[in-house]
Amino acid sequence: MSNTTQIKTLLIADDHPIFRKGLIDLLQSSFPKVKIIECHNGAEATEGILKLNPEIAILDINMPEANGLDVCKHVLKEQSKTKIIILTMYREKEMIKNAMLSGASGYILKDNAVDEIMDCINTVFKGENYIGTAILPHHTELSLEDKKKQQLVDGLKNLSQAELKTLKLVSQNKTSKEISELLFLSEKTIENYRSRICQKLELPPRNNSLVIWISENKELLSYISEF
Repeated sequence: MSNTTQIKTLLIADDHPIFRKGLIDLLQSSFPKVKIIECHNGAEATEGILKLNPEIAILDINMPEANGLDVCKHVLKEQSKTKIIILTMYREKEMIKNAMLSGASGYILKDNAVDEIMDCINTVFKGENYIGTAILPHHTELSLEDKKKQQLVDGLKNLSQAELKTLKLVSQNKTSKEISELLFLSEKTIENYRSRICQKLELPPRNNSLVIWISENKELLSYISEF
């Protein structure tokens, strides 16, 4: 059974009404029971994602008020569980890289939307990334540093808001006791957060593994503003 049957809500944001209508018609014909939220700009998309929590959001890059990449970054910062697909005309390697590092899970070209949108939706809904076939060669050319950044973004997506706050304070050399006082939580709760962070980031189960990981990834962590 297709994973799309498990999706209850989709959000679409594009400032071109003709393209937006065509995409909506395409999606409704494929799974008519899914609720589709229509947004005309980036500000509406951000508000819709954070308030309505659709399983999937499909965003253009060029939009008034906030572009698609800014929406991605905001949603990533807020730890929304919505999976974002960028649907655009941009095929440049740098744009693909920026989109994925901003928190997008999928990236396809508008020229290939009819052929690829369903595969893309199913793939990102399962928790995997999807790059359109026409631009996949550009993505595989990413440097080792860029791939490490991508892995970092993917790892941070899995952290809860409390775990993210804890990670940020650990990166500021705060002890568990100091973090517990700042967050008004018990020291044991903070230790549990640290343990879960290590599990989600697939770090080895040893003392100071999180501190070591932060030290090794300090530059990458600073790349993601206000992580």
